[in-house]
Amino acid sequence: MIEIKGLTHSLGNKVILQGIDIQIPDNTIMGLVGINGAGKSTLLRLLSGVYLPDQGSVLYDGVSPAEVSAREKIFFLPDDPYYTATMTPLKLFDFYKTFYPQMDKSAFETLLHQYAIDLKGKMRNFSKGMRRQVFIALALAVRPQYLLLDEAFDGLDPLSRKLFKDAIIALVEDARTTVIIASHSLRELEDFCDRFMLLDAAKIKYQGDIAEHVGSFCKFELAFSELADEKMFAHFPLCAISVRGHFVQVVLEGESEPMKEELLKLNPVVMDEMPLDFEEMFIHDVQKRGDRK
Repeated sequence: MIEIKGLTHSLGNKVILQGIDIQIPDNTIMGLVGINGAGKSTLLRLLSGVYLPDQGSVLYDGVSPAEVSAREKIFFLPDDPYYTATMTPLKLFDFYKTFYPQMDKSAFETLLHQYAIDLKGKMRNFSKGMRRQVFIALALAVRPQYLLLDEAFDGLDPLSRKLFKDAIIALVEDARTTVIIASHSLRELEDFCDRFMLLDAAKIKYQGDIAEHVGSFCKFELAFSELADEKMFAHFPLCAISVRGHFVQVVLEGESEPMKEELLKLNPVVMDEMPLDFEEMFIHDVQKRGDRK
């Protein structure tokens, strides 16, 4: 289990994270979301031991990532991993094997063959997506107990994303790995992660099951015989509203059935419930709090 207690960290004079408290159970895929600058990459660097916290602690089964015994179980893939000008995938594997002697070369080569990557090619000549594929294969070959991924889907085509997600799920099932993945691709996280945590204003605003959280919001389109007015919805728990003449679209915080009963009291001519996904919910929720217009 990962335990984060009272975690506070600043970069320069700016507080990036403040008083973070969370427990992440084993064998979990946790999505880490938030707007740009929310502190996702900083949190991953603190979890990996790259940064030491100003206050608080990070513990892996009671051990700090600063300890060698914990670091051997952790693999952190940043959004801009380092490689030298002469590095090839095979040389990269040999380099990392120094730190992770348990690495599985067969798994590394198999995944790169699926990606159609030249094992002896110079990585400086690869595209961004190809380099990302090499480092993903490397991370999976390590088979760590804890895998930390920063913008792991960035630069990947749809087929590569599917192969990656399938490999991550297999790793979690086979090795009981715990995965924390920060991504701007929220639609990728929705059908992939077990849980999520939302970073906002230096704190964790929400954590829990993605489906349950999306289910706590609902979206409707309504049509009225008379011109509509936003004031009609003043007593509703609004996250977002769009009024266009006789037509209104609303996103409400709450379960759909109670909201539907209240909306019917406004006597709409037509009312349809619309699907709401994790990414749309996130956008409306952030805008409601005034973090981004």
